[in-house]
Amino acid sequence: MDLGGCSAGEPFALQVKDNSMEPEFKMGNIIIIDPTGLATHGAYVLAMVENGYIFRQLVIENNQHYLQPLHEDYLHEKREITLDAIHGVIVQQAGAKGKRRDRKRYD
Repeated sequence: MDLGGCSAGEPFALQVKDNSMEPEFKMGNIIIIDPTGLATHGAYVLAMVENGYIFRQLVIENNQHYLQPLHEDYLHEKREITLDAIHGVIVQQAGAKGKRRDRKRYD
């Protein structure tokens, strides 16, 4: 995925492509990423890892930073990262059908 077309501080949208972040984020939903958002413990973030970009929850424990999925089938994929790997914070999601009632904000 090339994020180079977006202005450095401009929010952008991506579609959730798997179930690793369920039940909070369902496959097919649209997430809005703020590249200038503050990455704090418990925030949902977009980060660069060796395979490309990954969407996970940020966990901070004892001055170490981890990305972890929410779905129990993926918990073995928890990985340590550095904060410079984070490229944005998820600030909103919308259901795949685009209904207003399916929108949720993360502030």
